[in-house]
Amino acid sequence: MIKFTIDEIIAKIEAEETFHAVSSDYSLTLKIDDYVHYVCGAVHDGHHFRKELWDNCMHSGYDRWYEEDPETKNMVISHPIVLAGCDSRFEYDLNRPPEEAVFETAWGKQLWKTPLDEGMKSKSLQKHINFYRIVQALISKIESKFGICIVYDMHSYNWKRWDREVPTWNLGTSNVDNDRFGEDVELWRASLSEIKLPNGIKSDAAINNTFFGNGYFLKYITNNFKNTLVLATEIAKVYCDEYSRIIFPEVVSAVEEQLRYRLPDHAKNFYNTHNT
Repeated sequence: MIKFTIDEIIAKIEAEETFHAVSSDYSLTLKIDDYVHYVCGAVHDGHHFRKELWDNCMHSGYDRWYEEDPETKNMVISHPIVLAGCDSRFEYDLNRPPEEAVFETAWGKQLWKTPLDEGMKSKSLQKHINFYRIVQALISKIESKFGICIVYDMHSYNWKRWDREVPTWNLGTSNVDNDRFGEDVELWRASLSEIKLPNGIKSDAAINNTFFGNGYFLKYITNNFKNTLVLATEIAKVYCDEYSRIIFPEVVSAVEEQLRYRLPDHAKNFYNTHNT
């Protein structure tokens, strides 16, 4: 992996170069091993938090970790194109529009002891802008090359906070063209439901059960690229203990190993169905 500026990363995408990069401000990583018609994204994988914000933040490191999506990048790490955020959503949330990306409160609790000044906010918002410059360049390149694109938008959620039974996997589809892509959604749901997890963990999958696909990452791509389907794919945090902050690597590995073939199989079917 090599450190590049945002402009250098965009230039490499436009030139169809392959590379493993971290942005020069360490806000994102992008690896491109091959230019294929599908992308894996993990916008909430990151935990970085600018040091100048530490003393002003009322949420602990655990509080932040609890609402982030750890290991979602590792679940798709084997695929040719993987874009991931490195920063905590508590600094700025890549899955919210710019005007809402820097929180004042988070999950019902005031975030800052002293409200952030505009200079502090602008540092974070610039990284949000830069991320979407990369998204724009990347999806533009793929659509121009293949005519279509599919994005697997990986997230996780805290299943123990729900007071009812919830699925291991949830697909949020309220902002996609279900008339056009409904069959692709159902095929992905069915494939996820067949994943075998260790330790007796169930693996079922539902659509719009816990979350509905209202994130900005999905909306931005959907609104700007008419031939790209974004599948907001949430896994319940069965791969960790939400309360003790322990990751279960055998579960993460089982997910990664099975997505290694299930995901490209689904992407291939998508291409064969929609490529004209």
